[in-house]
Amino acid sequence: MSDRLFIFDTTLRDGEQVPGCQLNTVEKIQVAKQLEALGVDVIEAGFPISSPGDFNSVREISKAVTWPTICALTRAVEKDIDVAVDSLKYAKRKRIHTGIGTSDLHIKYKFNSNREEIIERAVAAVKYARRFVDDVEFYAEDAGRTDNEYLARVVEAVIKAGATVVNIPDTTGYCLPYEYGEKIKYLCDHVDGVENAILSTHCHNDLGMATANTLSGVLNGARQVEVTINGIGERAGNTSLEEIAMILKCHKGIGIDTNINTTKICPTSRMVSSLMNMPVQPNKAIVGRNAFAHSSGIHQDGVLKNVETYEIMNPKDVGLDDNAIVLTARSGRAALKYRMGVLGINISDEAKIDKIYQEFLKLADQKKEVTDDDILVLAGADRADTRAVSLDYLQVTTGKGFKSVASIGLDISGQKFEEAATGNGPVDAAVKALKKVIQKKMILKEYTVQAITKGSDDLGKVHVQVEYDGNLYYGFGANTDIVTASVEAYIDCINKFRIK
Repeated sequence: MSDRLFIFDTTLRDGEQVPGCQLNTVEKIQVAKQLEALGVDVIEAGFPISSPGDFNSVREISKAVTWPTICALTRAVEKDIDVAVDSLKYAKRKRIHTGIGTSDLHIKYKFNSNREEIIERAVAAVKYARRFVDDVEFYAEDAGRTDNEYLARVVEAVIKAGATVVNIPDTTGYCLPYEYGEKIKYLCDHVDGVENAILSTHCHNDLGMATANTLSGVLNGARQVEVTINGIGERAGNTSLEEIAMILKCHKGIGIDTNINTTKICPTSRMVSSLMNMPVQPNKAIVGRNAFAHSSGIHQDGVLKNVETYEIMNPKDVGLDDNAIVLTARSGRAALKYRMGVLGINISDEAKIDKIYQEFLKLADQKKEVTDDDILVLAGADRADTRAVSLDYLQVTTGKGFKSVASIGLDISGQKFEEAATGNGPVDAAVKALKKVIQKKMILKEYTVQAITKGSDDLGKVHVQVEYDGNLYYGFGANTDIVTASVEAYIDCINKFRIK
């Protein structure tokens, strides 16, 4: 068995299924290029038949990256495969990822079928895909709850049909690590021809065991892992790329290597977090802001005497630079551009850089120091340029014993509107004033505030979920003033209503 582990990144497919995390094609290309720099072997770029946007993203990513394999997801349906083939037209290395549910639950309730028919459909899909590409991956959806003997029959059949990779997903995150490892071992021991394909893990984190299950699968013979940056993904998420990469780097005795350039991990994590407006929890392994922080006096004393007493990784190994350039109001464009490059933001349009720099100076005047997270927010701010609704000004008066009053000015497709309202607090007053201008029936379903770092002068992020016309919309805003950030998040939602 090879000691080389292939990294299959599905941030742009499974990761993007998180509500509110959708990216446009330009943003997906930016992430794909960063994944290429990170060293992933396979980029699952989308589900082409699901939407014109997904189809176009797979096609454009295929043009933008050079050496990683570009993978397109399909169901075990010929039309899906036809569309995927078209989307992969420009890929230098291409893979079709097709499959079907194999658990008795899926067979009975999802497909109203039987075991033999499922095998026939699986084989037919693989054979059809192999007519167009040499690299076909088959996924046995809900393999985690599929009987091992039947699963082995499915895997053997699709390998004989031409599958080069077979994905064994723990779709619901149900398996215990020893169970998942035993499942992979059973396939290695009982599938005739298993040496002709690579077994792949795809574990979800519903019970918090995605990384443990993935590692157990690798230790028992899997040689591809399907992962996402920051562990984002459907429901509780997927296995984190950074966790698997650093486990294998720290535990060299396992004897399995990846192609991952671990110094790119933190910049990639921040980029994905910023573009997808998906905060990374502070205590997240490897990439959380507290991952290398020591507050206990005993820990601090130990680290000062010998860093290895409480740190098993060098922060620089994951891309954290202890000697990073500190950006302040006195920093120039060159310093800003350099730091953006370190964070994986490469902008060649000088006009856009100038605009970001001007916003940087405004922010730097309000803060002692501009952080990497601030820069990522600033670099993404230009995404609002073409939106119909924008905030001209916001003024709020509030205080203990007084009703909060907000005055707001909006620009809607070039026309100016002003309104004022009172409310139960400054955010409520500001949103009510906004609604008086927009005059749409909107219901706030979710409101979340996150401080980017720790200081009172730092940017705050606001995420909102708004219901309008029976649909849910997700918005994001960032500002040193949390009331303004809240209004910007609401406006972000409103722009998605397609107001005429």
